[in-house]
Amino acid sequence: MRAHFIAIGGSAMHNLALALHDKGYKVTGSDDAIFEPSLGRLAKKGLLPAELGWFPEKLDSTIDAVILGMHAKADNPELLRAQELGLPIYSYPEFLYEQSKNKTRVVIGGSHGKTTITSMILHVMKFHGIEVDFMVGAQLDGFDNMVHLTEENDFMILEGDEYLSSPIDRRPKFHLYKPNIALLSGIAWDHINVFPTFDNYVEQFEIFISHLTDGGILVYNEEDPVVKRIAEAATNPIRKLAYQTPEYTVRDGKTLLATPEGDMPIEVFGAHNLSNLAGAKWICQNMGVDEADFYEAIATFRGASKRLEKIAENTRSIAYKDFAHSPSKVTATTRAVKQQYPDRKLVACLELHTYSSLNPEFLKEYQGALDTADEALVFYSPDALAIKRMAPISASQIAEAFQREDLLVYTDPEAFRSFLFSLDMQSQSVALLLMSSGNYGGLKFEDVRDLLKN
Repeated sequence: MRAHFIAIGGSAMHNLALALHDKGYKVTGSDDAIFEPSLGRLAKKGLLPAELGWFPEKLDSTIDAVILGMHAKADNPELLRAQELGLPIYSYPEFLYEQSKNKTRVVIGGSHGKTTITSMILHVMKFHGIEVDFMVGAQLDGFDNMVHLTEENDFMILEGDEYLSSPIDRRPKFHLYKPNIALLSGIAWDHINVFPTFDNYVEQFEIFISHLTDGGILVYNEEDPVVKRIAEAATNPIRKLAYQTPEYTVRDGKTLLATPEGDMPIEVFGAHNLSNLAGAKWICQNMGVDEADFYEAIATFRGASKRLEKIAENTRSIAYKDFAHSPSKVTATTRAVKQQYPDRKLVACLELHTYSSLNPEFLKEYQGALDTADEALVFYSPDALAIKRMAPISASQIAEAFQREDLLVYTDPEAFRSFLFSLDMQSQSVALLLMSSGNYGGLKFEDVRDLLKN
């Protein structure tokens, strides 16, 4: 089988290319920009394009599948050539469905928590030696790739993203997977450049539920009122299983999960992560893992990459980085760290980096998101606004949105770095939280470790 990737360098796309290569496909691809870690990982497998750019001559009638990434445009020369030749063209999710249509598809959806829940499930499966196919949105400890495909495995676990499928397919990715088992973790308006109203956004999750196969299973978070409403309103012939945050306690910076066998220490923390854990347990039980085996495995789960990932700690202070950027994620993550370390000064830093977060109309959704922090800071780059061709926003607009009088706002990377490295994390007891889907204009998170060296 021959597969050609248009925009092979993307995080998701290069992982799929590696998975197909490992499965025995002959893989080729093109891109106009490829960065690490994609560059090195593609090169290691001999899949790195010889030169950057688009080359229609790479495509001919012997190609079995053309896989189109979101980075490509609708007028991409290679795409036009593939259309001219009548080649089968797939979006990333379409191709994953083709690879899994004869398997039991388990799809994890929701505005937040889906990467962590998917990671928890995969951790449990690996712990117990259960082989599954998968696609997850973060690099996990103990897994070589973010995508794994076989002919023989019975289950395919898919992180169900609600963003668009490709430049020529404007359907949300998770509409294409047709799950046998699905989970909905929560709904909080996001991607406003694609879904201009909250109702329009919620509708995508209603469609997701409607695409469950007849007789399928929907696991849903009944503590989220929107999820509860649409799950209970669904009329298709499916079984519905509700979950809620389990009982837990925090003692001396350690979270203890209540189980039938007593309190069990776990590595993750925060109410949102305990909720994620409850959802993952239901999914694993419906995949044949009993409750006791789930608890045994989940006790060693340390979290997904960039999801409350510990950077460093010393005897007095600790630093975390987190991918949180939407209002609900920022609120949940900030609360989680404060609850875990109530006696430490929580310094919460948020970078506004996505299209939604930099939109003046959407900014008001952040009201109260950083209230749990003892000291709160927002960073954004005017250059990012210019690149996205968005109207400028001011520090006063941000302060007004967050409704916090002592909020610090930085736009200069060096000024932000100076603030960060002025923190006394040696003699003071501090919990530093860095939330971003970017890097604060070039901050090396490894350098933050220097703040905590004894």
